[in-house]
Amino acid sequence: MIEYKWPLLKAADQLELPSFPSMVRHFLYDQLYPNSVIPSSELSIHALPEFYGKVSIFYNATATFRAPSDFSGIRSMRREYIRATPAWRNGRPRYDMVFLNSDPSQEGMRGLEVARVMIFFSFVHEGKQYPCALIHWFSRIGEEPDEDTGLWVVKPEFYDNGKPHIAIIHVDTICRAAHLIPVYPSQFIRRSLTMHDTLDVFREFYVNKFVDYHAFQIAS
Repeated sequence: MIEYKWPLLKAADQLELPSFPSMVRHFLYDQLYPNSVIPSSELSIHALPEFYGKVSIFYNATATFRAPSDFSGIRSMRREYIRATPAWRNGRPRYDMVFLNSDPSQEGMRGLEVARVMIFFSFVHEGKQYPCALIHWFSRIGEEPDEDTGLWVVKPEFYDNGKPHIAIIHVDTICRAAHLIPVYPSQFIRRSLTMHDTLDVFREFYVNKFVDYHAFQIAS
């Protein structure tokens, strides 16, 4: 696995994300005080833990999980790569989709969120390592799956100013990779469109639960 270690401010420059240092401090507060009645979003930057160290950047991660519905592998164990790289196989960027565990008390997609990983990174604070991911949130459309396909529909989230709704999460919240299918419009699609453009061009997507047995089990 390729690792790049950058000072925090340089990482912000490389990611073209000036708010990255403050996002790290908000994330760190939520990790250190998970039971706080005051969320980090309501605190000033001066009330958040300070961090000025280096961050290690990674362009992929491995998800290992048990899929009882899939008998392949040893005791139904599966492993898959999740990529977030600006140049996949020396070519175009690739930023994969993932399922996130949001509410273990709910079944299926009601207990999951969908997000796109923009980068994996980690940092050390007071001797403890925090493995993280910078993600672009996707939100569910409607309270039920699509009637015609039986698939849930999601869309990327954006603020009113058009900027993507991004966040930092702990990698432990990632369940596995997700696969999306565009909700195709009625008009023709340009011939030059490739798989690398799909997640950036289309505005709504079906969550593909038919990609494998385990996805069918958790994304129904």
